[in-house]
Amino acid sequence: MQIEEEKYSWLQRFLVWREKHIKDKQFILILSFLVGICTALAAFVLKFLVEYIKEFLTENFDTTRANGLYLVYPVVGILLTSLFIRKVVRDDISHGVTKILYAISRKQSRIKRHNVWSSVCASAITIGCGGSVGAEAPIVLTGSAIGSNLGALFRMDHKTLMLLVGCGAAGAVSGIFKAPIAGLVFTLEVLMIDLTMASLLPLLISSVTAASVAYVLTGTEAMFQFHLDYPFALERIPYAIGLGIFCGLVAWYFTRSMNWIENIFRRYSNPYVKFVIGASMLSILIFLFPPLYGEGYDTITLLLNGKSSVDWNTVMNNSFFYGNGSLLIIYLILIILLKVFASSATNGGGGCGGIFAPSLFLGCISGFVFSYVCNEFHIGNTYIPEKNFALMGMAGLMSGVMHAPLTGIFLIAELTGGYDLFLPLMIVSVSAYLTIIVFEPHSIYSMRLAQKGELLTHHKDKAVLTLMNVESIIETDFQKLRPDMDLAGMVKAISLSTRNLFPVVGVQGEFLGMVNLDDVRNVMFRQELYHKYYVERFMKEPKAIINTTDSMEVVMQKFDKTGAWNLPVIDEQRKYKGIVSKSKMLNTYRQVMVDFSAE
Repeated sequence: MQIEEEKYSWLQRFLVWREKHIKDKQFILILSFLVGICTALAAFVLKFLVEYIKEFLTENFDTTRANGLYLVYPVVGILLTSLFIRKVVRDDISHGVTKILYAISRKQSRIKRHNVWSSVCASAITIGCGGSVGAEAPIVLTGSAIGSNLGALFRMDHKTLMLLVGCGAAGAVSGIFKAPIAGLVFTLEVLMIDLTMASLLPLLISSVTAASVAYVLTGTEAMFQFHLDYPFALERIPYAIGLGIFCGLVAWYFTRSMNWIENIFRRYSNPYVKFVIGASMLSILIFLFPPLYGEGYDTITLLLNGKSSVDWNTVMNNSFFYGNGSLLIIYLILIILLKVFASSATNGGGGCGGIFAPSLFLGCISGFVFSYVCNEFHIGNTYIPEKNFALMGMAGLMSGVMHAPLTGIFLIAELTGGYDLFLPLMIVSVSAYLTIIVFEPHSIYSMRLAQKGELLTHHKDKAVLTLMNVESIIETDFQKLRPDMDLAGMVKAISLSTRNLFPVVGVQGEFLGMVNLDDVRNVMFRQELYHKYYVERFMKEPKAIINTTDSMEVVMQKFDKTGAWNLPVIDEQRKYKGIVSKSKMLNTYRQVMVDFSAE
């Protein structure tokens, strides 16, 4: 108790000193620098744990045959992760980026403290033991949690917390990939953090700091080695557009299939049933197709650096397909189709991981398959370099799955040092994005929140409405009436009220209707009617009813459609909760707009 009081006293003294000597803008820059350092260290720890566990478990495998332990490791990994989450964390930590988007739009950018460490531990166990997901989304959640909790510790306001959440995400992407530009762009595209002069510098500081720390810890080499043997030629532009369309369709298949599979897992409330289904599916898939083990970065490295079928055929090592080079393309196509099942089974069964790595993995294989098929069947008279198109496919699929073409372009360029292919990267990314938005208006991260009206976007009006909620504008100082109350009781209630509207509720608090003072005014002073007229005589149905679950956009539409100035609010049991007035809603909207748009 004494230690907590001393800590609180120290923090209070520091906050007072800070307010006197350090301006808010300068302090935000200091915090963004600290966030960059912490997120880079967290990313390094996570990558180290994943690689260490993977090497420890698989270093002695015989590459010439299938290995039975592939049936065991994923099961153990998901079981340990599931127990860790349910017994230690006791909170849902899956869908990391979606949780960040929800925290920004609905929880004033406040992320729970355990997310600073829980995602690192859970995803390290899952991926190291073979879970077919990526470590990037968990580390992005970790980075955002670091930014959120650091800001909350120093009593920063809501808008600054949102910025620090973005700094944490930018630092996490930058630190784990050594890609500072991609970290910045990811925050702007995926997390919808608006780019203003007030936000640009902190985001840059976090990204550059995290990348610098990553360089110090792991060296300055790009994450994937890539040597450009065939410079891009103009005659390959149609093929680049075709690859983009193909990646968009694969991204659509991946997104739809993942949602379908996850909905199946949601039907089961028993975590052990989910574990049995997910672990069984994952272990069998990895046993048959070992490239599905973990993040799949070994396969990406192989396809980006292989020069002939001799090199490419090694992707079938450790499997029943070993030595059957004629089945290479069939093998890779099956991996494209089955990867979504492996990733969904990992998270659905109780594991923890994201879709960054699966997107890169699938994109690389898709680009390779596309170019290999074009060359094998002589589609056109132009040679299509497989390694170049494998690289471009990574950008295309990331753009499609995440709806983030700029992130795809800059991330792949920074991951591989493939800046000489910048133009085709742009062509493939844009083509993939334009393809998938025909079928899916929202990314895999944001579609659930968008359906609920809880997604923050770059559209200022919708963004402000998203930041508001019904609970914050409900007014409860209205005198409630009962339907069996006589005119005398109603006049007494009117005399106690400063309002001209009176909600009518039942015995259980259920909403029945509204009474307007104007409808009572002509009889309220006629005492001979006091015990003859009752509330239900004057009660009317409102023009519309607001539910507590309605988004602010829906509330605004109800006001616009009815022309009303006051509407009642009820909960899911139809219990009366209060009244929302259009004037208060507009005043709140204006204040949020001012806060949201201020530099």
